[in-house]
Amino acid sequence: MFGLKQFFKKLLKDETQKVEQKASVDNVRNAFTNRYLNFKTLLNTNNEVLELITDMEQAFSGSRTFGMSFIRANCTAISVNIYKIIDCLNEIANDRYKVLLEVLEGILPEIDRELQQKKLETGGQLVLPLESVDKTMADQVGAKMANLGEVKNAVGLSVPEGFVITAAAYERFLEHAGLRDEINRQIQSLDPADIARLHEISSAIQNLIINAPCPPELENAIMKAYTDLIKKTGHDIHVSMRSSALGEDTKNASFAGQYRSMLNVGRENLILSYKEIVASKYSVPAIAYRLNKGFRDGDIIMSVGCMTMVEAKAGGVMYSADPGNICHECIIINAVWGLGKSVVDGSMAPDLFILSKENPKIILKNKISAKRQQLVSGVSEGIHLADVAGEQANNPAITNEQSARLGELALRLEKHFGDPQDIEWAFEPDGSILILQSRPLMVLGEELTEIQDIPGSKVDPAEVILSGGVTASPGVASGPAFVVETTVDMLQFPSGAVLVTKNPLPQWAALLNSAVAVITDKGGVTGHLAAVAREFKVPALVGTSTATRYIHNGDIVTVYATGRTVYAGRAESLLKKAAEKTSLMQGSPVHNALGNVLKYIAPLNLTDPDASNFTPQGCRTIHDIIRFAHEMSLQELFGFKKDSSFPEHLAKRLVIDVPMQWWVIDLSGGCREGIKGNTIGLEDIISDPMLTLWEGITAIPWKGPPPIDTKGFFSVMYGATLDRSLVPGMRSRYSERNYLIISKNFCHLSSRFGFHFSTVEAFFGEKVAENYICFNFNGGAADDARRARRADLIRLILEKFDFWVKIKSDSVFARLERQKIPFLKERLKVLGHLVMHTRQLDMVLSNSGRVNKYLEETLKELSSFVDVSQS
Repeated sequence: MFGLKQFFKKLLKDETQKVEQKASVDNVRNAFTNRYLNFKTLLNTNNEVLELITDMEQAFSGSRTFGMSFIRANCTAISVNIYKIIDCLNEIANDRYKVLLEVLEGILPEIDRELQQKKLETGGQLVLPLESVDKTMADQVGAKMANLGEVKNAVGLSVPEGFVITAAAYERFLEHAGLRDEINRQIQSLDPADIARLHEISSAIQNLIINAPCPPELENAIMKAYTDLIKKTGHDIHVSMRSSALGEDTKNASFAGQYRSMLNVGRENLILSYKEIVASKYSVPAIAYRLNKGFRDGDIIMSVGCMTMVEAKAGGVMYSADPGNICHECIIINAVWGLGKSVVDGSMAPDLFILSKENPKIILKNKISAKRQQLVSGVSEGIHLADVAGEQANNPAITNEQSARLGELALRLEKHFGDPQDIEWAFEPDGSILILQSRPLMVLGEELTEIQDIPGSKVDPAEVILSGGVTASPGVASGPAFVVETTVDMLQFPSGAVLVTKNPLPQWAALLNSAVAVITDKGGVTGHLAAVAREFKVPALVGTSTATRYIHNGDIVTVYATGRTVYAGRAESLLKKAAEKTSLMQGSPVHNALGNVLKYIAPLNLTDPDASNFTPQGCRTIHDIIRFAHEMSLQELFGFKKDSSFPEHLAKRLVIDVPMQWWVIDLSGGCREGIKGNTIGLEDIISDPMLTLWEGITAIPWKGPPPIDTKGFFSVMYGATLDRSLVPGMRSRYSERNYLIISKNFCHLSSRFGFHFSTVEAFFGEKVAENYICFNFNGGAADDARRARRADLIRLILEKFDFWVKIKSDSVFARLERQKIPFLKERLKVLGHLVMHTRQLDMVLSNSGRVNKYLEETLKELSSFVDVSQS
């Protein structure tokens, strides 16, 4: 009886332990999952906010037209996302950074105050004549018509007579028809992945708009404007009607071809055509485009330009520069018979004229196509194809003299707007030229085939050192190159030099007071160094891949960041152009409002995590909060193992022929399923970062402790006498296990080897912005000087492999972030090797010569299995 009682008691105890163990496992996994998911969200949101800031900075310094709607939309998105970043940081850090909310709530009212001083001016006017429109009115008429009004009224070029149905008219139309709530309801229920539903909703909303009644006051205003046009021209007219939406003035979002244009529209169809253009905001391509670009429905407000229909003898498109390389001094013109729409939509092979920019205009190349059809206006309405008679099909659509006239207009527009332009034009039967549109030229990533065989089209005879990369801060500058790889290089940086570096580390920002330009191998426009470069108006070209390979200290170079090109020597004509260039929007109330708002958003004051002001209270801008939260999130996540008590029973011993005990804790998906018992083999591991780290650990077998001299021996003995963990009765940290905490894409190694402690953490995600490696190494039994030399040795090695490294006493901290997985994998192998092979080196590093010896040996070993070409 007693035995049976004991049996059931033991059985109950075992079951209770199993439940407790399962709960313990679940708690640890939940804790990690919560931290990881919040960290991942923080990184993604961090990147989104930096992209928004970059967009605002580039608009402020660039030539594109924008309105207050652009500023407000970006400020709203930044505000929402910065709260998300702070919430995620506090989830990771158990609410230790709540004070950041107080800091943010001191900044946001200042931004709101600036925005209140410049209210969104859609005005009450439903229709505006084109002669009253200019660059400052993008909020009322959209960027497209604001630019065209600028061409007419500021540049003084001929454009068709016309008027604009404004953004206020759009709002009034939706309000009168009661459409807003229904449209919002339909859009909110939309799943972008459900294509059938997308078509269904698109059709439903477009039908609602087309069948909705137009407010009488709006219909009357449109009809009056049309009648005024007839009086102005002196005869009955038809009009072309084109979308000009607010929200099109956002970086990398041209909305080209997403909305309808109606050509050759008569009086009786004006209102219907207006509604069809408004309805085209909800076409399937337009909805999909907004969803993919992250635009909210309310961000896009539709205004419509109405201009007298042109009876074009010839029409087309011209670029005031080569879109493949705007350094080429040429003008490109495409021309067809009749309306130029067939050039825009690519439906017809046009004539090609390439002109020099200098006077007199020289035709560098022309190619005449057979143009057997042309687009012409219909007798009643609309347009249609008509045959081109006889030999006219093979004749050029414009003469050489006409091409030169077009070239002159292209240069006038480029000079006024401050950047190369993409221009639509038409020749009337009497030979006069009309400008139909002028917008910033979209730069391509490669040279046009038509340009490659044209001699003398380069802006300068200077040799191109490299081309490509990303424009992080526009502009052009020249000076001697200075390559910065370490903090020692940083201290030697000369004033007036071009900063050349592999990685755009935040600490290099301190050099921008002295640098005339920046070129990096890696990085993007949202990095901290890129942001500070824009703030200081220093041209910056990042992500070139090869800058440090081809540019050396002392080389005189010209960095044309806008054109993504670096020249040998001084490219004088480029430098002259840069000195003459001004922003079109500069001085306007909207431009001033953006500048005032950016003062509270863009400047980065927190560049050094070791500085005394690197605190929540030191954050003076949105960018400061982002920088601080990013740095603290890494530190908090890196300290996860240290702050967490992992139960012993969670770990499985790794059975492997490598010295020391290795124990694996699988948080989720790091090992294959169904493993039983307390041991695990390497073949059971599927964690990508752990397998990569292990490759570095085992690539070259450890040969044991290095030979030690007498001084080194006594140094170790002295260090041991100061270590309390060697006192009898104390639990020795040297008997502790080496833990690998893993999931499928994550690995955290906490390792103790003798007197040495190292930590490695890595994550490989779907997005480059999520990827990182962190490393910490400290400890040692030798004296302070030898441990310091070992720390410096590790620093030298890691800097050779692109790590950001910081040393405190004998501790080394290093990390790499936002890099592609193949690049990080090779660097993770380096850390695996160092974890095994730098322990106990402090005992033999008696002088700097020994440091250099082991540096050479280690680099040679690493070169045998690390592929440094991965980038």
